[in-house]
Amino acid sequence: MPRDAMSPRELRDHIKRLDPSTPRHKELEKALKEGVGFGNAWYSSQKEHWLGWLAEYEGPGAYGRQTDKRGRDAEYVYNHIQCAPMLFWLIEALGFADIELDKAHLAVAEAPKRNASQCAALRKVVPWERVATALVQMQHPSKFARLTRFFTGQKRKISR
Repeated sequence: MPRDAMSPRELRDHIKRLDPSTPRHKELEKALKEGVGFGNAWYSSQKEHWLGWLAEYEGPGAYGRQTDKRGRDAEYVYNHIQCAPMLFWLIEALGFADIELDKAHLAVAEAPKRNASQCAALRKVVPWERVATALVQMQHPSKFARLTRFFTGQKRKISR
């Protein structure tokens, strides 16, 4: 894992702070008939799904993953999730704009009816780099705001 890469444990720590009850991912669950209330879902929310997945990431976990000694990073995790509602919840909980959520929902709906294809379609709309940026923004909002002002040329308001 690259030295500056986010670890699965750090991703889990970020996800712990997010709201589990965002509304739009539930629409996607219903449309796909996948997630909470469908099949054999062991979790009561997509947040719980993420936390459970990441809690046991270094071992086989609930899904019988093959363990790997190479130390996978959070980008690898994001790029290998096979549940579109799980990915959608994350981008929704991170506060991505409605237009991006609409594009992601449409991409999933138009993808072949396979989990891998649906997740790949969503990741084309919202790649890991965008998620990582949102996670860092969540962790360091003042640094992000300063950078945003710098790159957009906005003047800093000084209150006295």
